[in-house]
Amino acid sequence: MAIANTNTAGVQTLGRRLYSDAERARRDATKWTLVQGVLAPLQFLVFLVSLALVIRYLITGAGYDVATVSIVIKTAVLLLIMVTGAIWEKVVFGQYLFAPAFFWEDVFSFAVIALHLLYIFALYANTLSPSGLMYLALVAYAAYVINAAQFVWKLRLARLDAEARA
Repeated sequence: MAIANTNTAGVQTLGRRLYSDAERARRDATKWTLVQGVLAPLQFLVFLVSLALVIRYLITGAGYDVATVSIVIKTAVLLLIMVTGAIWEKVVFGQYLFAPAFFWEDVFSFAVIALHLLYIFALYANTLSPSGLMYLALVAYAAYVINAAQFVWKLRLARLDAEARA
């Protein structure tokens, strides 16, 4: 895992580089970087819409069906970004998941996926009330926000690393 340090000029740098030169070249050359760059903000947009619909349902009791569909769509987009992210890691780092540079992000991604899939299971098995399902979705969404923050932090570290090398 890369560790942020501050150099004598007050610029934050990485104690260990996030990407080797070869990994950076593969990252920049693969179409999967663009795919991740498109899917990540799309997933965040789907999340925001779904979050609003879930909260609307919990506050007003209206819109259960549309909130449910939005959660299923959010889960599908999450699974898509996980699969394409694993392909991206394979191209860049030579392994599908748990590359050292993104180990903890991948670990937490599995928790996020588990919570989303638990929602899908509970929905189809009819094991929770509508409100219970919505609260479960909120827990899954809270985990997603933490995981998204992990990836945004890594993106920032990669940019600081690139600036330090420039």
